[in-house]
Amino acid sequence: MRILVSDDQTDVLEAIRLLLKGAGHQTETVESPRELLAEAARGRFDLILMDMNYSRDTTSGDEGLNLLRQLLEHDAKTPVIVMTAWSSVDLAVEAMRLGAADFIQKPWDNARLLATIEKQADLSRERNKLKSDLEIARHVQQRLLPHQAHTLKTAQYGGRCCPAREIGGDYYDFLDLGPGRLGLLIADVSGKGVGAALLTANLQASFRSALELGVRSPKALLSFVNKLFHESTPAEYYATMFFAEYREANCELSYINCGHPAALVVRANGGIEQLEATALPLGIFTGWKSEEKSVELGKNDRVIAFSDGVLEAGVDDDNEFGESGLKTALRSAPTEAGVEALLDHVMDQVLSFSRGVQSDDVTLIALSA
Repeated sequence: MRILVSDDQTDVLEAIRLLLKGAGHQTETVESPRELLAEAARGRFDLILMDMNYSRDTTSGDEGLNLLRQLLEHDAKTPVIVMTAWSSVDLAVEAMRLGAADFIQKPWDNARLLATIEKQADLSRERNKLKSDLEIARHVQQRLLPHQAHTLKTAQYGGRCCPAREIGGDYYDFLDLGPGRLGLLIADVSGKGVGAALLTANLQASFRSALELGVRSPKALLSFVNKLFHESTPAEYYATMFFAEYREANCELSYINCGHPAALVVRANGGIEQLEATALPLGIFTGWKSEEKSVELGKNDRVIAFSDGVLEAGVDDDNEFGESGLKTALRSAPTEAGVEALLDHVMDQVLSFSRGVQSDDVTLIALSA
């Protein structure tokens, strides 16, 4: 491991350096809080081992607690082990509460110090392996999203997905239902993380299977998918979904809303209509029923469907983007630049509102006639 050691006593630094070198670790030493913060800011270390007491404060540990806060504010991922000759239970608890990875008392026991560092090395290896696995999963999941669109003469369409974590539980797709017929769907699977990502893959596979078998009508497709999804997932899992079919012949959009947030039709004159739920979420019951509705789209009318992460953006700050924020973003979007500009504009508005903090995936699909 690359370890940054901070202490105001030269002999302590040299003793720790030699101990860690003998154990195969790379060590860099600093003698003051200022130097520690400067080196830590460069982000080159796997672990920080820092004294809690410096020349300004040799007994209470308050200086060290303040230094620990500053380190973790700038980098909460690099583990910090704190040490002090004036240790107490209260100081140890406070340091751990702030986010210290472990606590060492001086004079230290060499075996105990090395064991503590090796423990962090093991945890680091586990984190790196998990990160690698999640990066692979994220790459696979991104490949599941559509990248090549079918060409339509009378409409443009597209989608965006910004997961809250490495991988997410939102899914969107565009399906070829035949000449002049396009299927659009957006789904939100219950749960988060790896489990939800696996279910979205299951959902996509169900749609692909149905299409391979020649199932093309929205009701038949969703009935088929519901059956497969219900049979292959635990009872507590389900998926909300907005599914629509656009027909070029008459510029008509038929849709089934399976317990998903109401999609919006933004008319060329500025009016907005909601496409409310017409069916239960998928996967809850074997016997699934739905109602299919339709709307006609005129020139420059736009349809946008979204996950609940759009409406709930900012909820961590006791505020929500909400339906009003979405409608404002849609009305302010440039109409002449096409559907890609619309999606980019709305996504930028949502992420700016939440200040980059996401508690849920943010996904959008849109079609512009």
